[in-house]
Amino acid sequence: MIPADRDHKMTLRAGWIDLIYRIATGSRKLRTILTPVVGLSYAFLAALFGVGALILDRALQLPLFPPAPLHLFLAVLLIAPGLLLVLWCLMNFIKVKGTPVPFNPPPVLVASGPYAYTRNPMLSGLFLMLFGLGSAFQSISLMFLFTPLFILLNVAEIKMIEEPELEMRLGNDYRHYRNKTPMFFPRIR
Repeated sequence: MIPADRDHKMTLRAGWIDLIYRIATGSRKLRTILTPVVGLSYAFLAALFGVGALILDRALQLPLFPPAPLHLFLAVLLIAPGLLLVLWCLMNFIKVKGTPVPFNPPPVLVASGPYAYTRNPMLSGLFLMLFGLGSAFQSISLMFLFTPLFILLNVAEIKMIEEPELEMRLGNDYRHYRNKTPMFFPRIR
């Protein structure tokens, strides 16, 4: 029974990878329709993590952390570079006529700008912003539970779905890029 279940999961994963590949390489009209839907869905999911953390903090009556006024200093220290990194990534995607949404990617591998240093700088920026929001709202669960969980889910999705699809679509160019470029944190040379 376990092997059949494992085969079903592999089939589901392969089917999802194939769906993304077919849409990313298919009709421009469909990609244009799906881009805002998928982008807004992802933003909604991230917002749910934030709201869920605040609800949990209140329900468990967790103390405010970090203490005032340190929380505002840390929030700015994390949110500002995170936002700048996200905006830099978006500008890079605009230059190559693509989006960060997997269904509507750029036609070529993007390895310039922040992507020269890490494979997922936009997510790095988003993660910084979530930690910063946790500090701004003084939310222990957003900083130490929900944001790390959000990061783990994104890493799992990248490893199981996104990277295999990129390898399928971009071939050796992506494999070489993946091997030389770290996932989230730039190498200190």
